Amino acid sequence: MPPRCPTLQGTLAPFLYPFLISNAAKSSVRPIYNSIRRYESTGVESVQQLPEEGSHLNPPPTDYSRTIFTDRATVTLYAGAGGHGCISFLREKYIAAGPANGGDGGSGGNIYIQAVRGETSLHKLARRNILKAGRGKNGQGKTRGGERGNDIVLQVPVGTVVRETERIDPVAIEEQRLKLEAGKEDAVDASGPWKWSRDKWLLYPATTPEDIATAEFPSLPRGRKSALAMSQVKAPISLDLTAPMERPLLLAAGAIGGLGNPHFVTKTVPRPKFATKGEQGVKITLELELKLLADVGLVGLPNAGKSTLLRAMSKSRARVGNWAFTTLQPNIGTVVLDNHKGRPLSQAKYGDGEPRTSFTIADIPGLVQDAHLDRGLGISFLRHVERARVLAFVIDLNAGDAVEALKGLWKEVGEYERMKIEEQKEQSDPIVHWSPFTSVEDALANRQETIAVSSGPTLENPLTPAAPSIAGKPWFVVATKADLPGTKENFEALTAYLELVNSGEEEHPSGQQKLWEGKVEGIPISAINGHGVEKITEWTIGLLDD
Repeated sequence: MPPRCPTLQGTLAPFLYPFLISNAAKSSVRPIYNSIRRYESTGVESVQQLPEEGSHLNPPPTDYSRTIFTDRATVTLYAGAGGHGCISFLREKYIAAGPANGGDGGSGGNIYIQAVRGETSLHKLARRNILKAGRGKNGQGKTRGGERGNDIVLQVPVGTVVRETERIDPVAIEEQRLKLEAGKEDAVDASGPWKWSRDKWLLYPATTPEDIATAEFPSLPRGRKSALAMSQVKAPISLDLTAPMERPLLLAAGAIGGLGNPHFVTKTVPRPKFATKGEQGVKITLELELKLLADVGLVGLPNAGKSTLLRAMSKSRARVGNWAFTTLQPNIGTVVLDNHKGRPLSQAKYGDGEPRTSFTIADIPGLVQDAHLDRGLGISFLRHVERARVLAFVIDLNAGDAVEALKGLWKEVGEYERMKIEEQKEQSDPIVHWSPFTSVEDALANRQETIAVSSGPTLENPLTPAAPSIAGKPWFVVATKADLPGTKENFEALTAYLELVNSGEEEHPSGQQKLWEGKVEGIPISAINGHGVEKITEWTIGLLDD
């Protein structure tokens, strides 16, 4: 009986499916593969000398890191509800009917947010989607209050933008309802008598329906909020977490617990058999958007060598290959300048004088022509490089005119910035929820009659995202695959174009007015062989120090 998966002689199936053959079969196929490679090497005049298979620059598929990356997430947060008050009475010897001694309910858990360095993705929050803080414990006898609920801390990467889309506050809704009913003739009489409400009161287990019908309950206390509510972020939430935080920021305080029966002792009712329930927590829906904070952002066409350049400059294990769209998600690499094993590669310092030991590089998926029209993978990934301090445009010298490729990349960057500005302008316009007027301008002129909400920066929300200009950032050009034949003329044309741009004789490829006034340099490299990469490090350090 023949085997189920026979190994065909003279094919490359072992390299595609290595688990199907044994070591003996591998040795029999290797001479055939080597002969094919020898034939290919003698059939052409010049062949690119690749690094040894299995190295860091020419890795096998098993060396690729599995990137789990999510840059957008929508989470629903529930602050902890308060615990119920307790109905209890003192029970001791020689005391027939002791006084009320029920404790109050505990407060609900709070919700915090904190930007930390170790996180690089929002996939953990996107996967959970719903987060609930702990509910406060119920009160107990002997005037023992309930325990507080467990808090929740949302740890997000540095560079996360937080926007609030929905908020439901039961206490605020109740206060608004009382204000609206205050002037009505059929409104609730504040002097009583009050009746039992299932949503507000707790009754003693031995209470009969007849007792409920004839009993007069005291007035309910007004909706109460935790004292921590004064320190939470003002609504609507709009934050831009661009730096690591030592202390978390309070987003929503937990609800207050219910009152025990000692709060309702009167002369006529010395032993009340009722207590109040705890308040419900606030519900908030947030949109989280991650914009990676890297020192250098790589922008280029598909298959231009960005991932290979990232592996050549750092120890990143990004996926590489000789086809378009090898990178489907952003990758981050760290270039180490000082590994504390000898003389550092560069004597660079931060703005505060601290020695710079490394810098980060962000690699995003390639941009095709008309990517702003949602072709290819679109231009949404450019938000990960809009905050980079330096932009590096990666141009493939072996893929057509380098000057036209550079102009096409700047065109897509300009279209992204234009769309971003229009989106932020729409968000900053006031949203009128109710107005008796015919236009927004008329409503703003009569604010006492209008309820308007603005999402722009205010004194209460100073962390609202700003709009930096991409064309005003330092940038340079990295010309990859310069070791291939026929690329010298293309690089010379690119260098001549950059000199015209530096002298002002040629218009800036972005077409904007507020531009970076420094010198633009073109650096030829061969990333697959690691040639010329050290010059990129030196040039980048000079731009970061400026």
